[in-house]
This record gives sequence, C-alpha cells and structure tokens, in this order.
Amino acid sequence: MAKTILIIDDDPTQRRLLQAAIERHGFHARLASDGQTGVEAALSGLPCDLVLLDLVMPGFSGMEALAAIRAQKPALPVIVLTAHGGLDSVVAAMQAGANDFLVKPASPERLIVSVRNALKVNELTGEVSRLKKKAANEITFADLIATAPAMRNVVRMGKRAAASSIPVLILGESGVGKEMIARAIQGESDRAGRPFVTVNCGALPENLVESILFGHEKGAFTGAVDRHAGKFVEANGGTLFLDEVGELPPEAQVKLLRALQEGEIDPVGARRPVRVDVRIVSATNKDLSQAITTGAFREDLYYRLNVFPIEAPPLRARKEDIPALVEHFIKRFNAEEGRQILGTSSAAMTMLLSFDWPGNVRQLENAVFRAVVLCDGEHLQPEDFPQLLHLRAADMGANSAPALTAPSPAHGGIDLTRIAALDAQGHVRRLQDLERDIIQLALETYHGQMSEAARRLGIGRSTLYRKLREYDLDVWLDERSLAS
Repeated sequence: MAKTILIIDDDPTQRRLLQAAIERHGFHARLASDGQTGVEAALSGLPCDLVLLDLVMPGFSGMEALAAIRAQKPALPVIVLTAHGGLDSVVAAMQAGANDFLVKPASPERLIVSVRNALKVNELTGEVSRLKKKAANEITFADLIATAPAMRNVVRMGKRAAASSIPVLILGESGVGKEMIARAIQGESDRAGRPFVTVNCGALPENLVESILFGHEKGAFTGAVDRHAGKFVEANGGTLFLDEVGELPPEAQVKLLRALQEGEIDPVGARRPVRVDVRIVSATNKDLSQAITTGAFREDLYYRLNVFPIEAPPLRARKEDIPALVEHFIKRFNAEEGRQILGTSSAAMTMLLSFDWPGNVRQLENAVFRAVVLCDGEHLQPEDFPQLLHLRAADMGANSAPALTAPSPAHGGIDLTRIAALDAQGHVRRLQDLERDIIQLALETYHGQMSEAARRLGIGRSTLYRKLREYDLDVWLDERSLAS
C-alpha cells in the first residue's frame, strides 16, 4: 500500500503544491487547513505515515500541533516547513521532535528526499523496537496483525489464557503464526520478560529427543562429554513452546507427562530429578485425537496439553489482514535489505488477495521478501512475484488437464507424470532410488509443505527430515518458502 502523507498548512496554494509533489511520486495525500484540524486528523486512526507541518499558522500554531502529535504518537515522522528559516526556529522545532526542517519554497526533489529519509528512519526504528521486544519476550497481542474477524476469537482467547498459567494448545495449519500467538500469550502474562524457549519437536533427532528436552549428565551416553541442561531448564521461570508436539516419540511423551504432572524432569543419567517452573504452550497441525486412535500419541498427555485449545485460522480465512501484513513485511525487509519500496501496486495487491496461500503467513512473508529483492521500482508489481504467477499458471493447467505437469527445469524438478520402476536396461530400480523419487515427488506436489508431504507419505515429520538428509535432498527455493 502507498504511504499516506498528512499535509497541515493554512495556505491553500501551498497545500495544492505539496499535494501535487507527493502524489507525483506515488504517495497518498490527506489535507488539513489548520493546526487543530491537522492534529485531529493525525490522531484519528486513519492512515497517516508522515506529517508535513507548516510551522507558522494563525490560532493553533505549528509548534503546538507538533507538541500535541508527539504526545500521542511519538514515533510518527513530522517534517516542518516555514517561510521563516531562522536558526532559533530550526532549533526549537528539532528539540520539539521534528524529523526534518524545510524552508519554503522547498523544491519537490528536496521534499521527496526528506520524506523518504524520514520514512526509512522510521522503518529502521520500528524494526529495532520490534526486535528488542522479541528479544525481551515482551510481544503482546497489540503487536500482532490480527484485525480480521477470524482472528478476534484468537485474541480474546489468548488474553484469557495469558491471565492464568493454564496449559495452552494452539491448533492450526503450518505457517499460520502459532509461535507468535504463543509469544503474545507470554508477553501479556506475569511471565513477560522471562525466557521463551522454542522447540520444534518434528525436527528433533529421535535418539536425542530426551537429551535435548530434559538434559543429560556428563558421560550419560557415548558422546556426552559435557553436562547439558536441556530446554526445560533453559525455560525455567518462563515459557516452553513445543511446536509440532504431535511428532514427539512415545518415550519422550512419557517424560513430558511426568514433567507436567510433577513439575520436575529426569535428565538422562541423573541420579535425582530436577524441579522446574515452566509454563507449557504447545502447538500442532495434526489431529491429535486421530493420533491417539493409532497409538502415535498418548491419550493422558493429550488431555494434559489440551486444557485450553486455541484455533488459529489459515490466512485464506483472514484475507482482510493481508494488506497490513504485506505492509509490515515491506517495512521489515526495507530495513533489513536497505531498500526503499513504498508499497504494493493495486494489481499486485489484487493478485495477493486472490491467492489461497496454502503456506499461510510464512508463505506470504517469503513471497514479499523475494519481491522486495526483485523489485526495480518503488512499488511491488505482479511480475515481482514470479512464484505466485508460476503456481497460478500450474493451477490453471491442472484445471484444464487431469495429468500433473512438471515444474520448471530451472528448479531441478523430476517428471511428475510417472516414476519409472525400471532402469534404462529394463532392470528393476533399487528400492532406495524409488523412495528418493517418491519423497521428492511429494515435496514438489505439496509445494514443500513438510507436514502435508509426511502425512501423504504416511511417515512422521522427523522421519521425513531424516530421509531428506539421508538422500541429500533439497527443496528448491520457491518451495522452501512454503515449508512448514
């Protein structure tokens, strides 16, 4: 979305000139004819990314307006303009919190440079603030983009959960932002600022699960050359987030149940248990009740974890949040990559809103990242999202023909129409070669979504990760951005 500039000036000619200058460079303009009206417009809640403020106005002066805006919105960039460019005026305005000072008549080029610099500094400041809050484990629901109707219940339930120490199970597809919800729960609880430790249960090596979670003593097993505290001890006093908890092996499930029931853990090789004070927030994209019927998940552990379930909706059910999410990611990647992308063209936004996002917010984030890197102009265009164009073309091809089409050779894809059982000499191929091709086929068919590929293959995610390493398989970049 294009940035919105609020112009506060009592001179109608100056307002028109400033409006023409900024709109010519892709910004939106809002106008106010006096200081009081301008302050009300800046604080109204309507879009406002920067203020151009005339310093000398009758009645409610520019300095008074600047002070009122700074009191309510200290991070909002303000550039002051005046025909009186004395040193005292410059010093007073900068001390009052102005980001820049321009003497009328300012050239359009100088004006636009000042606007862009102020916006860039604001993005950098915002990114630093966000990283500080994340590092300090103080993210709250106010920091999440969750204005869509489908997210209101998530926020309401999350705030209720934060007010107690009740175990929370966050349900939802891969990439919906379950970890951010968990961080917001901690950030609004009495454990804010304390450790927040994340464990991806699906990526833990099967022979090291207990050691990683509960720790081990020196010499407890071959290779244990030092004592290791484990994730529970790391999270002591704070929150332990168990992502994809349904992937835990049965042996670890038994120990996790004891940790929940008794508030203590048994490190591998330890003589006595260790007491811990940890709040458990877990998440899964699997149907754990179905896993119970197959014996893959303990029923008693399920009831211990599923005390307060929160269902996180997929991105396709909360498309109202897409424009704000895209704007957030553009700001972030502008700061990280040193770019100055102003927003998204209407054609690109229409395309983004029409896509179903099977990889959810994580897929959108990676798509915007790539678009920011590819973009040659000031606004993201549809051609800056080649992956989406490729997927949409593939969908159109799939709808017009029953056969699967192969991915672009540039991605190293295999032939999706068949996997040969015989080699060139007519002999049966080795089983491991066939398995490798089947796994690669699954990854490409489901766009690198590890959980879905594992489910279709009938194996656990940890097993799938292990086989990827075993066969030296890699998901091509376009698909990796969809990985769960």
